[in-house]
Amino acid sequence: MQNLTPMSSHRLIQKLHPLSLLAQLTSRRATGCLRVFTGSTSWSIHLEEGKLTYASSSDKVFERLDNQLRRLSLNIPTLNSATRVQMRLMFEPANENLSIPYPDYQAICWLVEQRYISSMQAATLVDELAKEVLESFLILKEGTYEFYPDSSWNELPKFCQLDLRLLVEYCQRQLRHRYHVQQPTNAAKGSPVLPAINSLSNNKTLTKNNNFDSGENSNQKHIKHRERSSLYTVACIDDSQTVLNSIKLFLDENTFSVVTINDPVKALMQILRSKPDLILLDVEMPNLDGYELCSLLRRHSSFKNTPIIMVTGRTGFIDRAKAKMVRSSGYLTKPFTQSELLKIVFKHIK
Repeated sequence: MQNLTPMSSHRLIQKLHPLSLLAQLTSRRATGCLRVFTGSTSWSIHLEEGKLTYASSSDKVFERLDNQLRRLSLNIPTLNSATRVQMRLMFEPANENLSIPYPDYQAICWLVEQRYISSMQAATLVDELAKEVLESFLILKEGTYEFYPDSSWNELPKFCQLDLRLLVEYCQRQLRHRYHVQQPTNAAKGSPVLPAINSLSNNKTLTKNNNFDSGENSNQKHIKHRERSSLYTVACIDDSQTVLNSIKLFLDENTFSVVTINDPVKALMQILRSKPDLILLDVEMPNLDGYELCSLLRRHSSFKNTPIIMVTGRTGFIDRAKAKMVRSSGYLTKPFTQSELLKIVFKHIK
């Protein structure tokens, strides 16, 4: 394997030419990791002798992975909601201070190790994820970067070596297509024309407005604002918007910050980020059984002692026994009144 002197690290924000960076590394048959940083997001592009082995960005890491796994699940029944939730609970950091190296790639390795997917399917997954990441990378205009050998990455199994030129050409076609679709809307704003770039050796960069995380950031700010002004945070997981609205109405906003979630798989990150003092969990949901989700949450260190109240229309002995088996803290029967909800919440909340 070829050893190369690492590219010097640039700490000051400067203009970036993503294509030029990739062209240099490809022509040098470089082995290592290219890390690129902007204000709130970072990109990691792993290379082995100029070939791409994995690419990731810090923005919506597990949402991106879960979306790809959902597509695969159409042909691979074992990649069901329960498997994907278990994977996220194992590898998705509960907060920013708990850093796991390459958590999304380690999650893919785990899926292969547990035989949920084959090595060949993992290679396809890596290829699709790389395309998504490179699209966002190619439109960067400024930031900082470094290239360095990474010994910890070498210890992980590799599923493919992808041709960067082909990947970049694919991403350029996607970006140009998206630009032409949007062009009528943006014409009045004087949007720049995308250059026709056919080679990695071309130093021009693609130009486009970068709005990848504006929605998520505004949602996080809203949650944090609510947390500062409230005493307790309650997460409600239910596929019925009516039930979610009722709970939000019943819990006084001066006392509670209510995080409503109608898709437990897609919105799992909300539970991790909001760090609720109590979780209200619906038993009957179309994508995931509430008892199963409760059991998975209990396996995560962040939720071992968090009160989890099962909310259901079932009143039988067997259902209550199931709730105890998955270590739920209590049981709230639908329909419920405001006083019944407040009674069980204050009984379990600290």
